Amino acid sequence: MAEKLLPREKGFSEWYVDLVLKAKLADYSDVKGCMVIRPNGYALWENMQRVLDKMFKDLGHKNAYFPLLIPESYLKKEAEHVEGFNPQLAVVTHAGGAKLEEPLVIRPTSETIINRSFAKWIQSYRDLPLLINQWANVMRWEMRTRLFLRTTEFLWQEGHTCHETEADAEKETLQMLEVYRTFAEDYMAMPVLTGRKSETERFAGALRTYSIEAMMQDKKALQAGTSHNLGQNFAKAFDTQFQGRDGKQHHVWQTSWGVSTRLIGGLIMTHSDDAGLVVPPRLAPTHVVIIPILGKAADAEKTQVLEKVHAMAADLRRAGLNVLVDDDDTKSPGFKYNEHEVVGTCLRVELGPKDLAKDSCVMVRRDVRQKEFVPLAQAVEKARAMLDAMQSEMFAKAKSFRDANTFEVNSYEELKRRAEDGFMLAHWCEKPTCEAKVKNDVAATTRCRPFDLKQEPGVCVVCGDASPGRIVFSRAY
Repeated sequence: MAEKLLPREKGFSEWYVDLVLKAKLADYSDVKGCMVIRPNGYALWENMQRVLDKMFKDLGHKNAYFPLLIPESYLKKEAEHVEGFNPQLAVVTHAGGAKLEEPLVIRPTSETIINRSFAKWIQSYRDLPLLINQWANVMRWEMRTRLFLRTTEFLWQEGHTCHETEADAEKETLQMLEVYRTFAEDYMAMPVLTGRKSETERFAGALRTYSIEAMMQDKKALQAGTSHNLGQNFAKAFDTQFQGRDGKQHHVWQTSWGVSTRLIGGLIMTHSDDAGLVVPPRLAPTHVVIIPILGKAADAEKTQVLEKVHAMAADLRRAGLNVLVDDDDTKSPGFKYNEHEVVGTCLRVELGPKDLAKDSCVMVRRDVRQKEFVPLAQAVEKARAMLDAMQSEMFAKAKSFRDANTFEVNSYEELKRRAEDGFMLAHWCEKPTCEAKVKNDVAATTRCRPFDLKQEPGVCVVCGDASPGRIVFSRAY
């Protein structure tokens, strides 16, 4: 039998790392803070990338690629931006056996070097909107790292757009936030809150930052994606101007937005269990594994079973499913069951001589792990139905968990007492001092002011001053 995972109750963080390693999603690198993404993990990222890339392109965005190395002077052009990233920067000072005339920063994000190109490409309002996306790696020198969730180097996409007006830029910012919400909920089966970040949590150099926030099984928040209205800050720093419809020169209005391989961590912590990875079917690298149960069957019986197994696999593939036939006779069926549960194969099909004699097979959904006996003639239809049910029920289960652990708090004492209980909806006066006090006292931060939360005036739970409404406080990754 394959090695069992550490159960969640013994330590959620330890369980998470154990799962990542045993499901062969990623491994540690010899470079501190960096990870090796293994084929199982990269297959998940490829599926995420495929879905998101189509969503972006359907809205008119085009992919491009910009340099990894950014002249240090570019970052210094936007003072708030460089100050916000300065502790995390990795800087190249020597190359080709000599000291560089100007240090080069390994990109932590690409607003600055992309603006250098935008300033050359944009001349007129006819060049707008300019809608660009980049799939790339970035580097931020993190002190405390965890596989997928926070690493020194990670993979992501970063969208960068230019517009004629502030209203156009704001529309784009919110549109892309909605793309992220749709992806998280419809594909990852991960319910999220969408809303605006506080000024303290705003992206360095942006006017406004919006995010999607998800609750993990340990009741902590995960910021799963962000969308920023950059205003004209970078445009003015790099003189990105266009001739307007009035014949005058104007600076463009810009946005940037991104998600990263952190989404894989979010998927793991939202759905997985003590048996291993649980993957929503819409993102699964493998939908179905068929395991022949041959045992001590006669050769003729084995041949019949294997013929049916491969015929079923072909039928399932024609129905658009990714199918694996696990006919490795060096492993027992029990070992295989455990192995495929660890890596998150969505649906297991068992077929042996006795099943074949009854013209049926056994199907087991990964998330509920209950056996169903299915007539062979209905196998394809039933497999698709079970996968559809799995996708919707995973979302419903995660949403029910989040809703059950989201509550209003009406005093500072209650906020401190319930800091480990999930999402706390508390009145806040919007002063950074109160925000910092909560962070220092109870290690909880503001996540976002949700769009779908009715905002009614009240009293700040920290200082007692007037509050415009409730915001989400939570401990977070």
